[in-house]
Amino acid sequence: MATNQFSLSFLLAVFFLLLTSTSSRTTLSPSSASSGGATTRSTTVLHPTELVDGVCNQTSDYSFCVKSLYADPRTPSADSYGLAFVVFGMSYLNASSTQDLIANLSKNAKRSGGGGSGHNQPLLLTRLQRCGQDYKKAVSALEMAYNDLNSETFFELADMARVAASSAEDCQAGFEKSKSPLTARNRELKGLCEICVVVSKLFTGGT
Repeated sequence: MATNQFSLSFLLAVFFLLLTSTSSRTTLSPSSASSGGATTRSTTVLHPTELVDGVCNQTSDYSFCVKSLYADPRTPSADSYGLAFVVFGMSYLNASSTQDLIANLSKNAKRSGGGGSGHNQPLLLTRLQRCGQDYKKAVSALEMAYNDLNSETFFELADMARVAASSAEDCQAGFEKSKSPLTARNRELKGLCEICVVVSKLFTGGT
């Protein structure tokens, strides 16, 4: 019960910060055109700030990065610190909501028993339970990262984001060649965590 209360409190705190925190410095200049990434750039109508453009140019999917960051209304006026709150908060909420989805899918698999839906239900349940453990690790890592960010401790942010991304990869790999009901969620968390790693380098200059 105490753990559930802590998680709920943390989640509420994330929502509050996502809605209310503002940046003391702003970066408003639109990005200038560059020669790389023409295909992905053509898929978005957004005109990202120089900060967002610089971050997203270091990810594997520029369009996903820009669209994800601009889902938060603070992004156009965010400095590095504000952008870190945006993307780590998004990643945490993504992982925790996927954790809830896994719990619901597991309940359905238990009810279905051995019969009937295209999936071997006992095997599906085993895989979902493994994913539940993977996402427990991801949520914990992102929670730690968010707390570090809140205390302006930056040096382990990238490592925590990588742990979360690896957890999503492990969940996906657990389904082997079978169709996973979590493929889109796993892909999204990996993409968000990639952005987290790039943003973390703004503070540490690491690799």
